[in-house]
Amino acid sequence: MKLLEQIWVVIIMNLRSIPQRMGMSLATIFAVAAVVGVLLFFLAMGNGFKDTLEGAGSENIAVVTRVGSQSEINSVLSREQINLMSNAPGVARNNEGTPIYSGELYVIVDGYKKTNGSKVNIPMRGLSTDGFSLRDNVAITEGRVFTPGRNELIVGESVLKQFSGFELGKKITFGKTTWEVVGVFSTGGSAFDSELWADTRTVQDQFRRGNSFQTMRIQLETPGDVQSLVDYAEADPRLNIKIETEADYFSAQGDALNNIVYFGWGISIIMGMGALAGALNTMYTSVAARAGEIATLRAIGFSNISAFFGTVAEAIILALIGGAAGIAIIYLMVDGTSTATIGSSFTQVVFSFTLSSELLQQGFWLALSIGMIGGFFPAFRAARMPVVTAFE
Repeated sequence: MKLLEQIWVVIIMNLRSIPQRMGMSLATIFAVAAVVGVLLFFLAMGNGFKDTLEGAGSENIAVVTRVGSQSEINSVLSREQINLMSNAPGVARNNEGTPIYSGELYVIVDGYKKTNGSKVNIPMRGLSTDGFSLRDNVAITEGRVFTPGRNELIVGESVLKQFSGFELGKKITFGKTTWEVVGVFSTGGSAFDSELWADTRTVQDQFRRGNSFQTMRIQLETPGDVQSLVDYAEADPRLNIKIETEADYFSAQGDALNNIVYFGWGISIIMGMGALAGALNTMYTSVAARAGEIATLRAIGFSNISAFFGTVAEAIILALIGGAAGIAIIYLMVDGTSTATIGSSFTQVVFSFTLSSELLQQGFWLALSIGMIGGFFPAFRAARMPVVTAFE
């Protein structure tokens, strides 16, 4: 009998004998499923958060903040700086020759989660109507846009889903001022959907911010090219500012969640050690239970190699079943579901868990690795077991 035929026979024999070790086999499958499931949970969280932030960033827009600020909440810009930058070279202009930009104010207001009623920070952005043209895919899905000068606001779709009290027509009190929800907007699931928008001047007045801003968004003449703006700002000592494309700005914000991804890998590695121990135990038990069968096969001419690969194959199959179970559970339970977490500005960012094909492959390779390592040493023992000893 050829070697491949011998290996195939041993694999089939091992698989048919699994019911005799059902308890140990199920424990291995469960352990691998837990490891893969936990890893994919954290990776899907990081992936969804990153997609949400990257969806808000554009190479066509420059974001201006104060030098040294890590996010919008730490930044302050004066009206003078806004006016100076609006005349910088590289700023796109409309048909009337007016520069296209938006000075924006970013404040934090209170909100309450629908799931448990807990109090959270929600970002409220003051912007002019020009600010709408500086964001892709903005659409009013219900109601209308706020009227400048009035205490009116529009809410992002993600805010409406996750937090209570922001339904169309509702009146909300922040501090001593009351605001009316007059519309709902969508930006296609980007981070802006986690915000409340209102007129800049009204936000400045109601939150006593004078004539200050926190960020400025500029339409670029050439997508991705902010160098002319940077050169202009560096030549004027009144412009102590930082300029970057909106895509770079949000990419840096998304990097903050990398720690969660690293934490997920750390937890998975620790749990993987447990799953590996389970696989080793299962396969050693399997080899011990089938010592007589292995000895018989080798006595009638089966090679050591066939015993080795037959044992490894059993471990890999059990691990892959566990991996498939872990992937299926996470896919059915969390893929596409929305949740909120604290972003870099200490405000809530609503995002969806996203399981990409790349993450599924990582789960597969992790399960395969556990199976191969877990099966190697028991298989090595089976291959080297003396026939006489096995019969004893």
